[in-house]
Amino acid sequence: MNSIRRSFFAFIIVMSTIQWAQAQEQNKFRVGLDLGYAMPDGGGGVLIALEPKFNIADNMNIGLRIEGAAMAKNITASDISAEAEIGTSTSYSATFDYYFNNGSSSFAPFLGAGAGYHSLANSEFGSEESSLEFEVDGKFGGLVRAGFEVGKFRVAATYNLVGKTEFGEGLESSNSYFGISLGFYVGGGKWGQ
Repeated sequence: MNSIRRSFFAFIIVMSTIQWAQAQEQNKFRVGLDLGYAMPDGGGGVLIALEPKFNIADNMNIGLRIEGAAMAKNITASDISAEAEIGTSTSYSATFDYYFNNGSSSFAPFLGAGAGYHSLANSEFGSEESSLEFEVDGKFGGLVRAGFEVGKFRVAATYNLVGKTEFGEGLESSNSYFGISLGFYVGGGKWGQ
């Protein structure tokens, strides 16, 4: 019986510590790191993002998301599609997140949005005998995301809205992609009451 009481007491202390340590507080900084899977039109790849943020309120923050995505994506030409080589794109976006949490739980769902510049990878596709390479200019774009945080961990689904690249002669590439990521953050204080 004593071991059950000790276990229960230890569980309460651990949960209280997690609740205190996990959340955010107005006028505090936090930094997040996310790793995930990027899904462009007809391809796939990986993504990594670093996001320093400032909590403008207990349930809102603004930040700068620096994301790199290495992915292969399709290039289409009048009903013909070919998968391009893997390329790395980098984006720099100002972000805003709103949390649906009243400070009484370690579970914090959120919605967010952002806008910024996407430095796109050059595109190359073809066979071993012959291939075509296209230089791609960067584009401005946006993002919308939703997810939740539990403790210091974060799960998010993000859609990056980036305009198509047209290479001429009917060749084009979609630059938008969907990402699923897992991550964590440090700093930020605790949820306000």
